[in-house]
Amino acid sequence: MTLTPFRKMNGLGNDFAVFDARRAELPFDRALVRAISDREHGIGCDQLIRMEPSDEADVFMRIWNCAGDEVEACGNATRCIGHLMLSETGKDEVSVRTGAGTLLCRRGAREGDISVDMGVPRFGWQEIPLAEEFSDTRKIELQVGPITAPILHSPSVVNVGNPHCIFWVEDIEAYDLARLGPMLENHPMFPERANISLGQLTERNQIRLKVWERSAGLTRACGTAACAAAVAAMRLHMTERQVTIHLPGGPLDIAWRERDGHILMTGPYQLDYEGEIDLAELAAAERAAQ
Repeated sequence: MTLTPFRKMNGLGNDFAVFDARRAELPFDRALVRAISDREHGIGCDQLIRMEPSDEADVFMRIWNCAGDEVEACGNATRCIGHLMLSETGKDEVSVRTGAGTLLCRRGAREGDISVDMGVPRFGWQEIPLAEEFSDTRKIELQVGPITAPILHSPSVVNVGNPHCIFWVEDIEAYDLARLGPMLENHPMFPERANISLGQLTERNQIRLKVWERSAGLTRACGTAACAAAVAAMRLHMTERQVTIHLPGGPLDIAWRERDGHILMTGPYQLDYEGEIDLAELAAAERAAQ
């Protein structure tokens, strides 16, 4: 029996199983990721994170969601990995390479906070990407329900390492996102599927957000969705260039820097516990169950 160490971490309740593969190979396939993510028989997590060596950054962060799909970016996980690398290296700033590019992490002003430079958002219809051309992605022609009385309509779309679609509503609790989310995630408008959010402006610089994450479902927090909603609101002149996004798991502070267009996301991380797991035994049990 060979036990593999892991860390269980979370950012605002969005939780991760983190494995370090910088010194030894640690292969994962779709079935094993699903088995590890299973909350009854595995570790249980929203995403699985594998830390890998990188020639371009302090670490490469590979991300799978609980369905076994590899994804490009995860803001909450970046804060967790940022904390691990800041503690390990003793640096003031560390770089975390992801499928969406290299992100820079620093300690936040508040104890327990990490600030991440999430880079520059992309607004072009081909960059998001969309199936149809739109010259203005602040609001696109997409609606749910009857043409004359749609339930939801005119969302903002943006790519912050992954595609996001935000519907602006008066009350995020008035809609069943668990029912609408899967349909909208897989809408033909989104060839790579999309994360679907409901956003509600409560004060000039305060936004409530509920998120359906592609392949993962309703989530307590999504860092890239918070960034996407913030810059979408700013483009619509709903807010100033610094806002607090209130997710079910807690708040994130988002600033969109004017001088270079970079998004800065600041919020907490948490190390829940450290443990060991027999991956071979878990993989065998998963094969037997299929």
